[in-house]
Amino acid sequence: MSNGDLVRAAGVVLLRGSPDGREVLIVHRPRRSDWSLPKGKVYPGEHVLAAAVRECMEESGYVPLLGAPLPTLTYNALGRPKQVQYWVASARSHEPFIPNYEVDEIRWLPVAQARRQLTYEHDADTVEAATVLPPTVPLVVLRHAQAMKRSDFTGKNDAARPLTDKGKSQAKSLVSLLDSFGIESVHSSDATRCFETVKGLAKFLGSEVHHESELSEVEFAQDAKQARKRMKQLSWHEHPVVVCSHRLVLPALMKAVTANLDVDVDPSIWETKLSPGSFIIVHRVFNADKRPRVIAVERHDLADA
Repeated sequence: MSNGDLVRAAGVVLLRGSPDGREVLIVHRPRRSDWSLPKGKVYPGEHVLAAAVRECMEESGYVPLLGAPLPTLTYNALGRPKQVQYWVASARSHEPFIPNYEVDEIRWLPVAQARRQLTYEHDADTVEAATVLPPTVPLVVLRHAQAMKRSDFTGKNDAARPLTDKGKSQAKSLVSLLDSFGIESVHSSDATRCFETVKGLAKFLGSEVHHESELSEVEFAQDAKQARKRMKQLSWHEHPVVVCSHRLVLPALMKAVTANLDVDVDPSIWETKLSPGSFIIVHRVFNADKRPRVIAVERHDLADA
């Protein structure tokens, strides 16, 4: 199977609380006369996270706040292999639903009823997977966007090396992708290329960039212990946080996460050789008087868009 044959799609399991327990949003598609979850094809050049958010908005009117990833579905659809990536989600806001040719009805249903109403067993299984997950808080570990080559930089201080035009474009793309997880706090190495990667996100959030000199290449080379210590502190923050650093520093930061959090997933899948502007999301669960627990990890490369 070639990538050209594969149909990529993305969607969400949108959950909300009710007096009688949790409810799931399902959608009716008149062209297929079926009940499904909000999902749709990933456009050429579109990031899968952006597709998941867009499809939920288009099919239901709800703007989703993404949570942990769910098992990816792969099946044949109309003679072609199809891959659907799902995320648990809650509603951030919504617009009035307007019936259209793709979706003519939406329903919020109790979980058990939604599973029975869904046409396809794999959708019901996806709902089941979503409802057994506890609420999570994301920690995003980000490599700075594409920077000017060291050999092309004429300045005396490498920390002042800026982003390229492509890097600035990557930084702009990151704003909506990271905001889809509800990031509240932005932390960065004090190197210019890291700051420029996340300053747009901080501005969008009405926040500031917290400069973390311990996470710079210079200070890491001098005292790696301080970088690991600071990363432990950041990984214990009980709110959605993004940490931007450098290729050479990221492996140590991820090791600090695995060493100081209870990890329910295989750490060997945490590939830290990230391309510029790419990131790892660590989904954490916080319980009183206990270390944060990692229940899911996902990696996103901008090159995959």
